[in-house]
Amino acid sequence: MATIKGGQGIKALAVLEEGGSLKPTEIGRPEPGPNDVHIKVLYCGQCHSDLHATNGEWGINLYPMTPGHEIAGTVMASNSPNFLVGQNVGVGCMVESCRSCDLCDEGLENHCPSMIQTYSASYPKASGHDDCADYHTNGGYSEEIVVRDRFVFAIPDALPLEFAGPLLCAGITTYSPLNRLVKGKKDQSVGVVGFGGLGMMTAKLAIAMGAKVTIISRNLSKAKEAEAIGANLVSHQDSDVMTGLTRTFNTIIDTVSVHHNIEAILSSLKVGGNFCFLGGVPQPYEISAFTLLFNRYNISGSLIGGVPETKEMLDFCVEHNVFPTIQIIKAQDAAGVFEAMQQGKAGGIRNVIDMSTIGELFE
Repeated sequence: MATIKGGQGIKALAVLEEGGSLKPTEIGRPEPGPNDVHIKVLYCGQCHSDLHATNGEWGINLYPMTPGHEIAGTVMASNSPNFLVGQNVGVGCMVESCRSCDLCDEGLENHCPSMIQTYSASYPKASGHDDCADYHTNGGYSEEIVVRDRFVFAIPDALPLEFAGPLLCAGITTYSPLNRLVKGKKDQSVGVVGFGGLGMMTAKLAIAMGAKVTIISRNLSKAKEAEAIGANLVSHQDSDVMTGLTRTFNTIIDTVSVHHNIEAILSSLKVGGNFCFLGGVPQPYEISAFTLLFNRYNISGSLIGGVPETKEMLDFCVEHNVFPTIQIIKAQDAAGVFEAMQQGKAGGIRNVIDMSTIGELFE
C-alpha cells in the first residue's frame, strides 16, 4: 500500500538510492479506510525481483524504496467483512487495480492497466487515500501494511505462515503457466530452465501435477537437490546431452532473470510445444522465424496471476503439500542476501525475513 510522504512510526528496511544497500528507516502508513485491512507483517520473503527493482534495472526506481511482495502476517484491524482480527493473511505483488475493467472482472487484475504494485508504484489520486496520493507504494520489509481487502489472501490453517509469503510471488508466478499448459494433461514432460527460487517452485508444482521434470541448468552442482524433489538435472553446456533431449518436452518454463541463449534449449521442445518466459529480462531475444515455422512452437510469458487463481494456487499447494524451500533470517541479514543474489550465490532457497527482528536494528 502507499505510504505517507515524510511519514514516520513504522520500522522498515529501505534502499535510499539506485543500487544502494538496505538500511533501517521509518515510513508512515495511512489509516485504514473502507474495505482496508491493517496487517502486522511477521514474515516477508526476499525475491530476486526485489534486487532488480532496488538496482533500478526494470525502470522501477522510486526512492526511498521499501521492497517486499511476499508478505505474511496477522490482521491488526479490519474494515472488511472478509477478514477478522488475528487471522493469518498474506499480500503478494499487487495492492490495487481499477476493479471495474473487463480484465478485473475476469480475475486478471495483474494485467489491469491501473494495477498498482506493492512497492515502488505511483499511488494516484482518488484511490481511497488522499494522504498518499502522488507518493509511492512501499512493501513488506516493514512492520505493518494497509491493503484493500480484494488483494489480501486468507492463509489456510494447514499452511505455516513462514511459507505463505513466497507462494504469493514465486508460487503464483509458476503455478499460473503450469495451470494453463500442464495441469490436467496426461504424460507431460516439462523442462525447467534455471534452478533458483522460481525454478525450484516450478519443478515442485509440475511434479505435483503429474509431470516428468528435467531441470536445465548451467552445471550439475545442484543435481542432488533436483533428485531430492524427484527431478532430473542436466547442464545446457553439455551439447551431447542437449542433442539427446531434442523434441523431448511438451512445455519449457524459463525462470532465468538474466539474458541467455535459448536457441539450443528451444530444440528440446516437441513440435507444437510451449515455451514460457518467467524471468524479467529487458534485453530482446533472437529467435529465427524458421525455428518457429518448422516446429510450431508457442512462445509466451506469464506475470504472476490474478486474485482467483492465487486463491486456487494456495489450495493446491496445501492439498499436495507443495511448499517453497525457505530459510528464515533476521532483518539484519537481509542486505547480505541481496549481495549473495547479486553474485548468483543465493541458490534455490528462499530467504524469508522474520520481521519481528527489525527492532534490533533500531536499538
